[in-house]
Amino acid sequence: MTKVITFANFKGGTGKTTNSTMIAYELASKGYKILLVDQDPQANATNILLKTYENINGHAAPFEKTLMAAMREGDLKQIVTPIKTNLDLLPSFTDFTRYPDFLEDKFPGAQRPQRARYFNALLEPIKGDYDFVLIDVPPTLSVYTSGALYASDGVIIVLQTQDRSLDGAENFVKELQVFVDEYQHYVEVYGVLPVILKKGGLVDEATLANATELFGVENMFKNVVKHMERLKRWDMIGITENEKDVHDKRVHAVYETLTDEFLERLEKMQHEQLN
Repeated sequence: MTKVITFANFKGGTGKTTNSTMIAYELASKGYKILLVDQDPQANATNILLKTYENINGHAAPFEKTLMAAMREGDLKQIVTPIKTNLDLLPSFTDFTRYPDFLEDKFPGAQRPQRARYFNALLEPIKGDYDFVLIDVPPTLSVYTSGALYASDGVIIVLQTQDRSLDGAENFVKELQVFVDEYQHYVEVYGVLPVILKKGGLVDEATLANATELFGVENMFKNVVKHMERLKRWDMIGITENEKDVHDKRVHAVYETLTDEFLERLEKMQHEQLN
């Protein structure tokens, strides 16, 4: 059964895009069929994965329509873009900034839940082709986020080790409860994923301790993402996998371990729900 998971925080720059794309990449490498949905008009996940496609294939990925055009036509399948074996992308572009206006025009006078359900209705015909659908959203409370949450089974909160990111994570959890009450759609929190800015830094350690106290040790990922220059490089050039490059191997090893924990957490939660 397909799991749809949103990566979120109300603070920008926390690593949502990096971690959603990397976990998608590693899940695909493990043989799972993955769809990454870029619901952010900034299109950062799209840029990373299109460059990754070019690294793998030696040419740019072909596409004819934007996500906004597909939304207007009510058919997402036409813009599913293969990136590598087992990994597809629903790419975003700058015209996706028009999505809120489009929903207002399509559902005039409608309550917010009707607009939020639209993306889920479009995703439904294609999500069964995948084991996981991962969604990257902007750091805002908006129709982008509510639409993603309505389509999701759960969320992963990406927490950078600084106070503003912790505030953003806390506020997201509060708004998630409001969302559940208003939309009558339960969304599980699969975990809080820490991104360490400075290993051994006093602020980082204090923020991590505060987050553990706030969310509970059982909700914190045991594996944390530490600062790695290669990740910053991949933001510019796309993901590479050079077996002779020690830095490539190191980052992939980190995310392979993290992805194993991701799978273990989901399996544990599913087992608890069944019992």
